[in-house]
Amino acid sequence: MQGPKTLGFAMCGSFCTLDKAMGRLEALKERYSLLPVMSQNVYETDTRFGRAEDFIMRAQSITGNKVLHTIVGTEPIGPKRMVDAMVVCPCTGNTLSKIALGITDTPVTMAVKSTLRVGLPVIICLASNDALGASGQNVGRLMNTKNVYFVPLRQDDPDKKPFSLVADFELVEAAVEAALNGRQLQPVFR
Repeated sequence: MQGPKTLGFAMCGSFCTLDKAMGRLEALKERYSLLPVMSQNVYETDTRFGRAEDFIMRAQSITGNKVLHTIVGTEPIGPKRMVDAMVVCPCTGNTLSKIALGITDTPVTMAVKSTLRVGLPVIICLASNDALGASGQNVGRLMNTKNVYFVPLRQDDPDKKPFSLVADFELVEAAVEAALNGRQLQPVFR
């Protein structure tokens, strides 16, 4: 009998959504083993939304695992089959664009590349102020990339931030389950 699946849970510097991401991490622990990954920005930067040290401690407390926060630390994720899927929550437009273009210069982009290179699913929970602008072409590119799945998106403030999209964080668990079964949770845009 196989034990619970393991999810990588990579967090990027959409600081205003990190608390929501921690809530999803907490919800996922009921069903999955979790391996936390943080970008250097999340791992090192204190903001008005919280202190880096507090996010690190919270992630480690929820998962029972040390946060991976270096390129060297995340490189073995795929080859050693350390996860069954990788969730990027939150995923910034910057990280999304790097993933789409194959740029591997952060712990999160390395975690994603390492996961994809062995054919495992990556679930993107996007939070970006330019997803309908400069990053739009990369959203489209990744929606057409094998083994990349999106948590359904919506405009968070069409009047004040007309180019902004944010994933529906409440659908992370459903998006993970769908991706593990090779399906994109529909509709992608809400």
